[in-house]
Amino acid sequence: MKRNPSPALQALLAKTTELVDAVVAPMAGEVDREARWPAHSMQAFARAGLTGLQVPQRLGGHGQGLLALATLTEAIARVCPSSALCFGMHCVGTAVIAAKATPLQEERYLRPIAQGRHLTTLALSESGTGAHFYLPETNLTAAGDRYLVNGTKQFITNGSHADSYVLSTRASSPDAEAGDFSCLIVDADTPRTEWLAQWDGFGMRGNSSRGLRLDDAPVPITHLLGEDGDQVWYVFEVVAPYFLMAMAGTYLGVAQSALDAAGEHLRNRRYAHSGAALRDVEVLQTRYAGMWTAVEKTRALIYEAAARGDAADPHALPFILACKADAGDTAVQLANDAMTICGGAAYRDNSRVAQMLRDARASHVMSPTTDLLKLWTGRSLLGLPLL
Repeated sequence: MKRNPSPALQALLAKTTELVDAVVAPMAGEVDREARWPAHSMQAFARAGLTGLQVPQRLGGHGQGLLALATLTEAIARVCPSSALCFGMHCVGTAVIAAKATPLQEERYLRPIAQGRHLTTLALSESGTGAHFYLPETNLTAAGDRYLVNGTKQFITNGSHADSYVLSTRASSPDAEAGDFSCLIVDADTPRTEWLAQWDGFGMRGNSSRGLRLDDAPVPITHLLGEDGDQVWYVFEVVAPYFLMAMAGTYLGVAQSALDAAGEHLRNRRYAHSGAALRDVEVLQTRYAGMWTAVEKTRALIYEAAARGDAADPHALPFILACKADAGDTAVQLANDAMTICGGAAYRDNSRVAQMLRDARASHVMSPTTDLLKLWTGRSLLGLPLL
């Protein structure tokens, strides 16, 4: 599998890194402290054309796949995980729209996304079904040329800031079975919708992960993606690959930032009584080597999964399923190690290393959870049905 970035991806990564240094990094601390949605980051990405990452080239986008998504979210998350999550979820929403977009949807959503004029995101999670995001309780009823949508979505990244939301619902047919669900695009100005409380979370504090209540919200039938009730295919063919790669890249970035923080502390911290540097302590050298190895192993898995997914390898699924779980485990492990290596300074209120640990820990409960992904990976490897 080809894992090295193409010249086009190298250019996109260089542009992203430039924006991260110039725009994202200076306000990253403020985003976390104030739980502020990173408008500056998203606007900069849009102006640079990066928000069209998953839009087909014929519509003005970059036509990139999983490797690009993982690579760019990693670069952003090394400085501001909230910005990476917001960017990643926009890209996932874009990919889901692009998978079965009608000509009308291409012109209404994908072309403006490529032009940096439209932000979208995914809205699948619900309180009642938890990690089982593929079993929505939100329902829709056909009413002439519209659907009436009823239900409450939770943990919507970019909540109240996006221009549209890719929302999952039960199929409208009374004969629909469990797992037969629909996806449709709900515009931000749709009547009879209400945003719930502002997000004030433990980790990823700037991602505006809010709930949305819909009460007979009217959505044009033309906003349906594919056919009513056929969207179970989205779970493992579109939603899972793009979502898991965006999250894997984000948590890989957190892990790398923990490694960077530990390395900087080891190189620069000296004992006042002897002048010896921490990097000269053998037990810390061993711990740091283990941290580096963990990051590189996770990066290799993610790049392998992305390469297989982009090549439509029939054996890609277990690699893709394992990515987010492994990246989450690695991020938590390295953030813990960085806390230990950096000592008392890391335990100061709202320290950068403490933020890494908070952000990393969120990976285990973000659906699909780490446990669920490991279950699916095992089932996939054993030839068993995932659901």
